[in-house]
Amino acid sequence: MTNQLLARLPASPVLDRATANAFVDEHIVPFAGAWDLAGAVPEGLLARIADAGLWAPFLAPELGGAGMDMVTLGEIHEEVGRGCSSVRSLLTVHTMLSWALSRFGSPDQVQQWGPALAAGQQLGAFCLSETGAGSDAAAITTTATPAGAGWVLNGVKKWITGGQLADLFLVFAQGPHSMVALLVPRSTPGVQVRPIEDMLGTRASMLAEIAFTDVELGRGALIGPSGFASGMVLAGVLDVGRYSVAAGSVGIIQACLDASASYSSHRVVGGSPLRDLALIQAKVSDMVTDVRAARMLCAEAGRLKDAGDPGTIMATWIAKYFASTAAARHATEAVQIHGANGCSPHYPVARYYRDAKVMEIIEGSNEIQRITIAGEAYREQAR
Repeated sequence: MTNQLLARLPASPVLDRATANAFVDEHIVPFAGAWDLAGAVPEGLLARIADAGLWAPFLAPELGGAGMDMVTLGEIHEEVGRGCSSVRSLLTVHTMLSWALSRFGSPDQVQQWGPALAAGQQLGAFCLSETGAGSDAAAITTTATPAGAGWVLNGVKKWITGGQLADLFLVFAQGPHSMVALLVPRSTPGVQVRPIEDMLGTRASMLAEIAFTDVELGRGALIGPSGFASGMVLAGVLDVGRYSVAAGSVGIIQACLDASASYSSHRVVGGSPLRDLALIQAKVSDMVTDVRAARMLCAEAGRLKDAGDPGTIMATWIAKYFASTAAARHATEAVQIHGANGCSPHYPVARYYRDAKVMEIIEGSNEIQRITIAGEAYREQAR
């Protein structure tokens, strides 16, 4: 069978870590470096992800999903993150919108958008950040003004992962009394997508700036009742995104470990493999320890999500903080182990280094996470 014919064959469904591992090794790992250099992923990959059922497998079977539990979803996002953080980022934002729809959407909204999101026929993106508002969501200036039976949306969102590809945006804006969440189709008049290129990391995640100019939306655009979005909807969506980033950070650590163990086994220094040096062994030992610890923290957060335990919010904060910090640290060590080769585009550790830095910033910067985690410790002490 020719390679050309093989390229046209659909991917098998991905239902667990083992099938995700095989999918990533075949369809993502060999090409991730080229996508990073190009600053984009090909349309063919998006179709393969759809064939594999990866866009929103947690959605109910009646919508076309697999009803997947959150622990398994985290494991799959880890595997994808091991192969390419840009691809995992696209899954993350699509997951955030799809989860919000399934959790807070009306029956009409769920039926309108759910099947297309599950099938990957419509891609979603999450719009919160602005030029002057990142971790401080209360500082957003995008407005949603009631007009007749609907809304008029004005503002500009920035750093929108998948913004160049998305068909549907979940937009958070200031309403007349509080924040509101709105579903905005890309095709709505007044929506303008401006690509953002040449970022430090996750360079193929198709970032964009999204401008909304007098965008008229119907009553059905609102997700959750007005005044509810800034609490449950936003907190829930960010928690799911943070969970995916935590899992993807575990994938980066695993990729750094794999690359470092392989390189140090073959690189000869002074007549002996680099792996024989005690300092190299110490670096690899720390990678082994931290990847297991981070994986366990993610699994705990996922189990709490599946159990409906509100403790999952803090568990996810901790998992994301630990995993992203460890990913950045070990990506630095992986580059060091590779020496000058680690600074070249011919070895993947340079990409891991850049992507890991992004993990420390997105879905709540590590500084904000430390404040939040410490605050919980003080509340526990007071109780």
